[in-house]
Amino acid sequence: MELPQVLSALGGDEGEGAGGMASHNMTWLSYPSKSFASTSPEEIEAFIASQNIISRLMHCYIAFFVPMGLISGICILIIFIKNYLQHKTKEQLDLLLLHFTISNIIMIFLSFTVIPRPDYLKATHLACSVLSFFFNFSYFNSQYVLIFILLILLLERFLPRTALSKATQNPVSCVAFVLIYTFCLSLTEAVLVGMDNYHVETECQSDPLFAWPEYEIVKFTFGFAIPAFLQVLSFTVLFAKKAPAEAQDLRQHIRTYAAVFIISITIFICHLFYNVMILFRTTLKLQKSIGTPKNELMMNIAEIVLFSESCANLVFILCFHKPCKDRILETPNLDNLIASSTRGKISLA
Repeated sequence: MELPQVLSALGGDEGEGAGGMASHNMTWLSYPSKSFASTSPEEIEAFIASQNIISRLMHCYIAFFVPMGLISGICILIIFIKNYLQHKTKEQLDLLLLHFTISNIIMIFLSFTVIPRPDYLKATHLACSVLSFFFNFSYFNSQYVLIFILLILLLERFLPRTALSKATQNPVSCVAFVLIYTFCLSLTEAVLVGMDNYHVETECQSDPLFAWPEYEIVKFTFGFAIPAFLQVLSFTVLFAKKAPAEAQDLRQHIRTYAAVFIISITIFICHLFYNVMILFRTTLKLQKSIGTPKNELMMNIAEIVLFSESCANLVFILCFHKPCKDRILETPNLDNLIASSTRGKISLA
């Protein structure tokens, strides 16, 4: 779709007043599965298959990814709290990863909205907007905390004694900045959801179907395009720029902060898929089309992939972040437990 057509669809050529309001009237929207009326056997079969795929993916996510993510998240919280109580110091990276962990745990709890799939959670427009606000807050929060972590790692490696590096030494200030910034973005998105028919019940998703097209454009810009650009820039600098002689070897640096780099790549891939689907849904809105059951299937897959990424991130922190990995290996009686288990097997043999 050409830019003039997009602007026209958003109300640029509609005139002022009533024309602009008409462009934001989303009451005609519905899910393809809710208005499916085809009598073609092939289309009916494809519709049933797509509904089955959504249902199976949801069950797989709830049964496997959610417990894995929540258990990992709780373990990370316990480890960070124990480390703080023992050493009474706030490690900069640990505090930011703690914030990242809490944000992802909240995202997992919000993901319980997918339980009714292939149906949708029933809620009023207002309740759905509130859900969307908290979802966006966690979504933006984890993105920009990760950007701050990458920035700090780059400054430590290339510019350890500069004023900018010293400015980022206070992790509490970094977290406060991210919270304020993401709150403003989430509030903007809440406004762009629209408040028409706020008392009317509807099918609800984390990113509401009835949101204005601007909602999805802002989400793509600030929730993917800008963070992805900064991530790619960080990796480019890391691999292309020559580090000072006293800096850690690049391979050793990557091993030391393996969790951060693995999470960065995972987030980029999952968010790319999700945001492509978001933009495609926006295109359908601008074309005044509700799409097909296949479009709905892809959007549901993208949403479950996004939530699965939050679970995977917590597992990566637990397995690859050195303080967490060391704590797991130092678990009391772990060696004794392994030894007794081995002896038991030998005696049975």
